Amino acid sequence: MVPKKNKGRFLPIRKTREKIVNSLILLMKLTFILLIPTSNTAQNKKYIKRYINAGPMVGAPQMREVTFWVQLRKKAKVQIQYWEVGNKKKRYSTAIAQTLPSRAYVVHLRGDCLQPGKVYEYQLLINNRKIKWPYPMRFQTPPLWYRRIKEAPNFRFALGSCAFINDGLYDYKGKPYGGDYQIFSHIYTHHPQFMLWLGDNVYFRESDWTSRTGMIYRYTHDRSIPELQPLLNCSGHIAIWDDHDFGPNDSSSDFILKDSALATFQQFWANPSYGTPKLPGVFTQFQWSDCEFFLLDNRYYRTANFSKTQPSPAILGKEQLDWLINALVNSKAKFKFIAIGGQVLNTAAKYETYIHVAPQEREELIGRIHKEDIKGVIFLTGDRHHSEINILNEKGYYPIYEFTISPLTSGTADKIDETNTNRIEGSLKLHRAFGIIDVFTQGQGRMIQLTIYNANNQLSLLHVVKESDFIRR
Repeated sequence: MVPKKNKGRFLPIRKTREKIVNSLILLMKLTFILLIPTSNTAQNKKYIKRYINAGPMVGAPQMREVTFWVQLRKKAKVQIQYWEVGNKKKRYSTAIAQTLPSRAYVVHLRGDCLQPGKVYEYQLLINNRKIKWPYPMRFQTPPLWYRRIKEAPNFRFALGSCAFINDGLYDYKGKPYGGDYQIFSHIYTHHPQFMLWLGDNVYFRESDWTSRTGMIYRYTHDRSIPELQPLLNCSGHIAIWDDHDFGPNDSSSDFILKDSALATFQQFWANPSYGTPKLPGVFTQFQWSDCEFFLLDNRYYRTANFSKTQPSPAILGKEQLDWLINALVNSKAKFKFIAIGGQVLNTAAKYETYIHVAPQEREELIGRIHKEDIKGVIFLTGDRHHSEINILNEKGYYPIYEFTISPLTSGTADKIDETNTNRIEGSLKLHRAFGIIDVFTQGQGRMIQLTIYNANNQLSLLHVVKESDFIRR
């Protein structure tokens, strides 16, 4: 029999072993817990890379619905869940859609449980798996304000044109034409409610515009760059086209694949509408606060540039021009923004300015705006690879403004050797750029503030147009 005093000789050792074992178990548990987020984050990134080519992109938000766009790399079942910020428990879901190779794995998902003037968060589900991003995925719906609140709500939107993404296999030799893709990341940091893409949003190469397959390839390639994704995820997006995302350079209505170009445009954007039932195209309109936006199609009905036998050169065509004037006459908006791919007010007859290509139609457009006594018109244009502000002041009529913002990532103009008598002095900018427009109330009136930034997010120009500036001269 072991003496009692000897029984206790090994108790400290046993306790020490138990403590070590328990400590190791606890350490392993803590390590496991700490590794879970890292592991999940790594797995999530791999899943995104494996499945998602681009998006989700928020389309044009309406008061009661929005369309989400997303492109995967393979077949899968896709769904969006969304909820009002601050009320995550009350979630809504889109229908489940299947991505298919015949549709380039693109789906449009409609969220139809929205309310006006609200901020929503959303989440993408792929094969019922929730995909997480390192930032909140948010969008905002337009406000319902008229005759309900005293002042129209303030808002912000971004704009730009000419986005060339390099693709070595299909590009010309020499210095790459595109660059400064970080510009999209900088636009995101301004958190606009939506972005207006003013044409040449992709650049079809010769291998692209000759087939629907080539067009889809170009959109798929360009839409996938990492710098673009946060902007796509967290703002609404509405687009028009110009020649390079319609067909060949300077192309017009004779382009044999224009219907394929239109179908591809509709596949890769989520605009409120496209033309009218009897008049196809990319033109559309929408409202935000006390502003209305009229987006035009400057290619589908365009006559050939500089034709010597064309009696009535056109950019819009009669039917679209009539639609625009009718819509402007019916508009009650304080400010009426008209988006079109090429410059309207520039007085220099060079390249594809309106006055150079279709001077009679330009005269009719401006003349009808004047005769209809339409107030608060601002053209939003791109194309020219430089930025500037134009103003048309004719005696007896309201002034008309034009903000040209170009390019986003394409090459810039080396110099501008032209006489444009409508250009506001000091507004010409020869660098990659994007615009931010704030519409807000100050004192007793509404204001439009255009801020132009360069590709590194540095302030280049700030210009304010007041409601009181729209007076007859």
